[in-house]
Amino acid sequence: MVDIRQDEQIHDAVKQAVERFGGIDICVNNASAISLTGTLETPMKKFDLMFGVNVRGTYATTQACLPELLKAKNPHVLTLSPPLSMKQKWFQGHVAYTMAKYGMSMCVLGMSEEFRERGVAFNALWPRTTIATAAVNMLGGQDMMDASRTPEIMADAAHAILTRDSRACTGHFFIDDDVLREAGVTDFAKYLVKPGTEPLPDFFID
Repeated sequence: MVDIRQDEQIHDAVKQAVERFGGIDICVNNASAISLTGTLETPMKKFDLMFGVNVRGTYATTQACLPELLKAKNPHVLTLSPPLSMKQKWFQGHVAYTMAKYGMSMCVLGMSEEFRERGVAFNALWPRTTIATAAVNMLGGQDMMDASRTPEIMADAAHAILTRDSRACTGHFFIDDDVLREAGVTDFAKYLVKPGTEPLPDFFID
């Protein structure tokens, strides 16, 4: 367990990974804090948590992994964050959360270009529908869980991205089922929590 707000813990985790596995080939930025609250309902403590985990945590973890990634044969950084959209509807009602998630996406945008010539891939992955996670359960309970896809769809999409050539695949904002369709997957019913249910669209999906 690592608190990615603590630099020492990040560097210790990287050190342990290198000692155990001989290096780092992949960095996945999945840690995230969420509060779908308006400006007046978001205490600065929650604001700081979202920015500390989502933006700073992503930046710090990536930065700590980069020296090892630069030594790898096919290095990838995959961040679970949405495509950037300036549509007001994605900010309304939860400005702080959107800013924090977009901060993660901006890391992808900037670092993909910064490290393009050095062969490190930076991509984002986001689900088209809600995914049956603890966060979704907290937001919408069992009804929302039943109208979601399973985490396996994200795992399969991540695998499809991370096995690509890092020099040929960077700077993309991928959607999970688009990635899998491109990989030849046609059966998406297997990812439904409740068979026959139409899954709910996720945030930031136009």
